[in-house]
Amino acid sequence: MDKGNNVLEDRRMGLLLLRLSLPAFLGMFVMALYNVIHTIFIGHWVGPLGIAALSIVFPVQMFFVGIGQMIGMGGASLASRSMGTGDLQRAEVALGNSLGSVLVVSGTIMAVALPRIDQLAPIMGASRDVAPMVRDYMGIILWGTPVQFSPIVLGTLIRAEGEPHVSMKGMIMGALMNIALDALFIIEMGIGVKGAALGTVLSQLLSVGYFLSYYLRKKSYLKLYLWAFRPKGDVLKEIYAIGISSFARTVAGSISAVILNRLLVFYGGDMAVSAFGIMNRLAMFAIMPSMAIGQGLQPILGYNYGARRPKEALKAIAMASAAATGCSLLAFLFVYFSPGPLIRAFTDDPQLLALASRAARRMFLALYLVGFAIVGSLVFQAIGKAAESFITSVARPLLFMIPSALILSRLLGTDGVWFSFPLTDTLTFLLTLFLVIPQIRRLWACAPET
Repeated sequence: MDKGNNVLEDRRMGLLLLRLSLPAFLGMFVMALYNVIHTIFIGHWVGPLGIAALSIVFPVQMFFVGIGQMIGMGGASLASRSMGTGDLQRAEVALGNSLGSVLVVSGTIMAVALPRIDQLAPIMGASRDVAPMVRDYMGIILWGTPVQFSPIVLGTLIRAEGEPHVSMKGMIMGALMNIALDALFIIEMGIGVKGAALGTVLSQLLSVGYFLSYYLRKKSYLKLYLWAFRPKGDVLKEIYAIGISSFARTVAGSISAVILNRLLVFYGGDMAVSAFGIMNRLAMFAIMPSMAIGQGLQPILGYNYGARRPKEALKAIAMASAAATGCSLLAFLFVYFSPGPLIRAFTDDPQLLALASRAARRMFLALYLVGFAIVGSLVFQAIGKAAESFITSVARPLLFMIPSALILSRLLGTDGVWFSFPLTDTLTFLLTLFLVIPQIRRLWACAPET
């Protein structure tokens, strides 16, 4: 393996982090913008109940994201570290086994979920008024399962070899097509939430086609070979051991979202669920820079950790943590102090405007702590620490969010649900700091004297 041809050999950590994070940010920005426009179309051309339906289906989509991140982050971590040690063949087996997993897992989900679609809406907290929209939207999403998490897997693996601009292009292409199809199906054709779901599936198919063409045209650093698809036990074990934390995080987040939706329906009705749907979109924008920085850090840290360069690894962690903290602080100042104009983009319903503004000033109280927590949790995935990665992934939704929401909602009603978010963010930050510090000390002890 010629390491000199790999961009991850660059030891200028600040420039390399910017080079890998900026395309991730731009791709995520367009994806987040699509999600906002998607919700705006539903809010204005379908109504508040349409937004409630999106909020109810959101845990299902989070589940797909979790699968994509499990396979993608696990495969990417193994590929980056294998490239760092010079084992190109193992990196390519990680690529092939990851893509093979996509086919097996997507087929299994379709076989299990599609026959039970009518039972899912009430379980997820949909009221009688919202349930028909939930079934319409979720039915199309489930039929498109093979392309729901494939873009996440492919994009993450491409970033792992130091080519984030390719991942960015695929994400942007899909998002722009989705916006165009939303306008066609929702506004022009008037088919509501069905059109929104159909546009999502078709646009993701475009992204998958673009990512596959990157490998098939031999543009990639890692090559896609049929022999690499053959399941290899030790490779799959490592992919899933590392990636399970991402899956656990989003599945736990899905469970948490279902419980939150049910609490909001109970204490505040469908309007409270609609407000939660809007808040989720604003939160997506708020944490997006930190997520992009974390994605840029992952291949850098994995590569340098595998190459036994603790000094460079420490520099990357420090720079990513500082940048993410600064971004989350700016997001807090913007979203917390002036949520009104942002919320008005989604709806002109006075009741929903008032409820969402109240929610924003409670949910985002500790948003400035989220940046470090995101980067800290990704540190463990990048260096292959499965136990710590799993703990930081599930603690937020399961250990902190659900108990906080259940207890506070009994005391404060709907406000208790909103206040559970800053409490959860604070506890997650403290846990991540507690687990990251020993790892930093170990890396520091291995760093050469300068």
